[in-house]
Amino acid sequence: MSILVPFLALLLGSAFAAYHRMRLATWAALNLSLLVACWLLGANATATLVAAAIVVLIAVPLLLPASRKALVSAPMMGFFRKVLPPLSQTERIALETGSVGFEGELFTGDPDWQKLLNYPKPQLTAEEQAFLDGPVEELCRMVNDWEITHVHADLPPQLWDFIKQNKFFGMIIPKQYGGLGFSALAHHKVIQKLASVSSVVSSTVGVPNSLGPGELLNHYGTQEQKDYYLPRLALGQEVPCFGLTGPFAGSDATSIPDYGIVCKGEWNGANVLGVKLTFDKRYITLAPIATLIGLAFRMYDPDGLIGDTKDIGITLALLPRETDGVEVGRRHFPLNSPFQNGPIRGREVFIPLSQLIGGADMAGKGWNMLNECLAVGRSITLPSTASGGAKAGAVVTGAYARIRKQFGLSVGRFEGVEEALARIGGKAYIISALSQATAAAVDRGDVPSVPSAIAKYHCTSMSREVISDVMDVIGGKGIILGPKNFAGRSWQAAPIAITVEGANIMTRSLLIFGQGAILCHPWVMKEMKAAQDPDRAAGLEAFDRSLFGHIGFGISNAVRSFWFGLTAARFGAAPGDAYTKRFFRKLDRYSANLALMADVSMLMLGGKLKFKESLSGRLGDVLSHIYMTSAMLKRYHDEGAPQAEQPLLAWAFHNSVHEIELALSAALRNFPIRPVGWLMWALIFPWGRRAEAPGDRLCRRVAALLMVPNAARDRLAKGVFLTPCENNPGGRIDSYLAKAVAAEPVERKFLKALKAKGIEALDFASQLDEAVREGVLSVEERAQLEELRSITLDTITVDDFDPAELRSAMYQAPSAPAQPREAA
Repeated sequence: MSILVPFLALLLGSAFAAYHRMRLATWAALNLSLLVACWLLGANATATLVAAAIVVLIAVPLLLPASRKALVSAPMMGFFRKVLPPLSQTERIALETGSVGFEGELFTGDPDWQKLLNYPKPQLTAEEQAFLDGPVEELCRMVNDWEITHVHADLPPQLWDFIKQNKFFGMIIPKQYGGLGFSALAHHKVIQKLASVSSVVSSTVGVPNSLGPGELLNHYGTQEQKDYYLPRLALGQEVPCFGLTGPFAGSDATSIPDYGIVCKGEWNGANVLGVKLTFDKRYITLAPIATLIGLAFRMYDPDGLIGDTKDIGITLALLPRETDGVEVGRRHFPLNSPFQNGPIRGREVFIPLSQLIGGADMAGKGWNMLNECLAVGRSITLPSTASGGAKAGAVVTGAYARIRKQFGLSVGRFEGVEEALARIGGKAYIISALSQATAAAVDRGDVPSVPSAIAKYHCTSMSREVISDVMDVIGGKGIILGPKNFAGRSWQAAPIAITVEGANIMTRSLLIFGQGAILCHPWVMKEMKAAQDPDRAAGLEAFDRSLFGHIGFGISNAVRSFWFGLTAARFGAAPGDAYTKRFFRKLDRYSANLALMADVSMLMLGGKLKFKESLSGRLGDVLSHIYMTSAMLKRYHDEGAPQAEQPLLAWAFHNSVHEIELALSAALRNFPIRPVGWLMWALIFPWGRRAEAPGDRLCRRVAALLMVPNAARDRLAKGVFLTPCENNPGGRIDSYLAKAVAAEPVERKFLKALKAKGIEALDFASQLDEAVREGVLSVEERAQLEELRSITLDTITVDDFDPAELRSAMYQAPSAPAQPREAA
């Protein structure tokens, strides 16, 4: 037995060193010390010497830079160049334009959670809050979504005027150019509130403040372009759109066939150097009413008029609508959510080089520009829209489920409905935290490529799941369209957000993990740059440092994954309070799992990994859910760790952990190299997959939070339009909740009297009269039940129409009598 003791000591010492990420010299010193102790305590001398020799044979060559480089680093550098995934120029630009925030910590296997918690709490300025409380609230009061979607198929003129006059199109434009100069957080809050009452209005406001001429000019425009266009955009004198997507290049923006040829032409009466454009774009939001068109195209200079490069690359330009040859097509009709959207075309449209965004100096740099602005746009507009709809849906549906009764019981008390309400509330909580986190990242100066893809994909996907559950809970109230329906249009519009700004399938399968594995990994990008360094000596030096950092990193994550799996991550230092420490420990485990899986996948599959979209998608799900839970925990601590919010946090956390283990399980079971998958399973799930979806008791607690006034419900509802008014049926239903809850004891007393046949009248009014006469109810209680009947009726009532009202306007005019055909 004593023969095994030195080797066991070596194994445990190595595992301890790996877990704590000690340096190689420290590892050697620790293990030699343990072996000396073994020898002194009587362990087998030969075994001790063999174990010591192993330590020396590993440590000495690797601690000497010259031998380490010659024996290991140089050969590995050659191998690395062979397995390095080939990067196109498009992919290289996408990686180089993004920045890394806290998401980079999630790839380390040992995130610095204190760094996350130390980020400043996102806060609005007094000016931004006043804008939300003033113009945004007033605009929401003006919105009649039924008239927008059914009657006008557009915003009415008074809404257009109000939006322009109050600079809603100028939120991101600096004050020096007449804009509001708002933070990304304020931008998020405005879109969130507008989306809670009308997705058409939120889209109309969101697009000019997202990817488009305003943002592009602000970042890249010449001073002359900024001075002229930005004040006009801020005041709504110019309505912008941006043409990127075309019939033959949807999500693959780098393959756009639209082109521009450098040549000379006439512009404002002068013969100038410019570009002759031919383009065909579709799905362009605001195009039908835009006065200023941003355009992406591939620029060519066949005659060498501006340089030696013939294919200059993707370039961005500004086209005034009245430019000769520009054709704005008829409107698209996106799933009964009629925001202004349509095609734009042009053939040999001439513009001068001064109309290129950033001027001639920025020709060919359009893909860099788009990558930075696309990341910011995905971080705000779509997540905020999803957040507004999901949060409003959660609180209004909770109120509806309490007020609406079947079989003498609130429908929200049935266990099947409780499950749906829990999903609605939990996912609304996740979406709210995630959308705020990405906005905060933008305000910190990040260009959050990976978080923006996570937020875009998961916020829009979860919001679609939320509205699906909402429709199930409210039943007939949801499927009968009309002014009283608060959910039907959201149901119809849900697939729109799934499709735009990069289709969700592509975002999950290619972008999230595909970018994250390289951009966020602490060593891979460094190794890639070192391997490709033309100075071989400098490259080898950098590669040597990165390689051995990466090797230690990989061993550490293997050990940490196995240890956390054995112990269910119950031990170890963690930040947070007594309630959240266990959550942070679990995330440590899944961070180590993710880092280990990323390393093994890249090592085993090399360049083939980017074609393994199912594997990439599953690992992207792991990364996404770790990031989302991080955002939730950050928000929870920013809010002062409110105990009332714990059921929402717990449901959302356990749902994400369950999804993480499902994704890891699927990735391992389907790993292309089966023996590697089996080995990884043993390291990651030594006891098997253990995480479970939220249980019934937790679901019941979350559902209960949505169905009674409380602080957690109020916090979830914060930032959405719930003012009870004629045009806001959801706000009215929400306002009834407290009265409905207060009236329930009186209602139970009344129903008990009816059931005991102490009241013989048949209609409701007569029953109340008799109950008062018999002393069952007081006059005040009668009034309370009458009010309950009134608010219940408004809650559940749906609309009906004269058949002529539902006919399209173009068919409502009397048709001309048919003319007799002449005889042949």
